[in-house]
Amino acid sequence: MIESLHGTLLSKEAVLAVIDVNGVGYGVHITLSTFEALPDVGGEVTLLTHLHVREDAMQLFGFRHAAERRMFRQLQGISGIGARMALNILSGVAPEELRRRVTTGDIAALTRIPGIGRKTAERIVVELRDSFAREGGTEESTGGAASGARDEALMALQALGYPGNAAEKALAAVQRMGENTDFPASELIKKALQQLNSR
Repeated sequence: MIESLHGTLLSKEAVLAVIDVNGVGYGVHITLSTFEALPDVGGEVTLLTHLHVREDAMQLFGFRHAAERRMFRQLQGISGIGARMALNILSGVAPEELRRRVTTGDIAALTRIPGIGRKTAERIVVELRDSFAREGGTEESTGGAASGARDEALMALQALGYPGNAAEKALAAVQRMGENTDFPASELIKKALQQLNSR
């Protein structure tokens, strides 16, 4: 599983970036928000990734923040929503706003996202609302500077060899235990490692 890429940005379009990693160019499908956050061509870039494997193709999707990738994966778990539609949804609305629309049952706002009809919007609300409730507001607690520290901690844990899903679960566990979410990345890494090594 390819969990992240770090290299030189060779080219970028609204839906696709090409990143050179040690001489290999990776084509990565991206959201509009990720596109807007990319550096100029030739700059150094790091993206969290999700490898989508089908019978006829392997596609790599890239994200600037862990919250966006996590929401992408949750959307794909909904019947009728594939990787392309999940990417389209996140290009039309930020993860925090999508969460708000789902938790408030705002079907009308969801149908304003291009390609999302009423039945799909209703399915999104039904299938994600309970999941968000179980998370107990974890996403809201990772905004701003805390989100940056969490993303930095996630990438560091992956660099240490921990799978992305395991690292995300460990960081979420730290937050569910009622820990201060304003910790710097170094402290989050330390506490997440304690979680990972206790399993």
